[in-house]
Amino acid sequence: MKRRDFIKGSVAAVPGSVALQMLGTRFALAQTADFGSDIDVLNYALTLEYLEAEFYRQGNAANLLTGKEATYLAKIGADENAHVSAITQTVQKLGGTPVPSPAVDFADSFSSRDNFLKTSHTFENLGVQAYLGAAGFIKDKDVLQAAAGIFGVEARHAAVVGNLLNLEPEGGVYMGPNETPKTKAQVLAAAGPFIKTASAAAGGAATTL
Repeated sequence: MKRRDFIKGSVAAVPGSVALQMLGTRFALAQTADFGSDIDVLNYALTLEYLEAEFYRQGNAANLLTGKEATYLAKIGADENAHVSAITQTVQKLGGTPVPSPAVDFADSFSSRDNFLKTSHTFENLGVQAYLGAAGFIKDKDVLQAAAGIFGVEARHAAVVGNLLNLEPEGGVYMGPNETPKTKAQVLAAAGPFIKTASAAAGGAATTL
C-alpha cells in the first residue's frame, strides 16, 4: 500500500442515511483486545471518522454558527468526509471490508452554538487520542505515515475549535507538551453513548472491530 493511495482518495459526500454505515455492533461494546492487523486499525479509525462526519453534517445543517465559525466548522466537516473516503478505499485496497454501522443520537449537541462547539472539541480530541493510541499497532509504514497525517489534522481541528470557544491556551486550545493516547476500550466507551442501534450494512457481512 502506497501512502499516496491512502491520502489521495476521492472525497465523497456522506449522506445522512448512510453516513455511519461503518460502525459495527462491537464498536458500541468497548473491547480490550489488541488489533490483529492494519485493517483492524483502519476500521477502528473509520468508525471514528464516520461518527465525526455525521456529527458535522447534522451540526452544520442546524445553522447554529455564522461568519468565521461557520466557515471553519464547514471545512472541518469536509476534512472528516475526506478521511472517511481515504480510509474506506485503503481498507478495500488492502483486501478488507469496511465495518458496518448503527444509527447515532447526538442528543442535545445541536441545541445551541456552545453545545455544538463543545461536542466538536470533545470529538476532535478523542480522535487525536485514538490515533495516537493505535499507532503502535500499525505494521505498514506507509499506512502509519498517512495515519499520522490525519492525526495531525485532527489535532489542528481541536485547536481551532478550542480557540473559537475562547479556552485557555494549554489544556484548552492545545493539550500540553505531549498528547495523551487512549486505549481502544477508553475510546469506544467515550463514543458509545452516541450510538443508538446496530445495523448491518448493505452488501453483506463486514469485518468488525
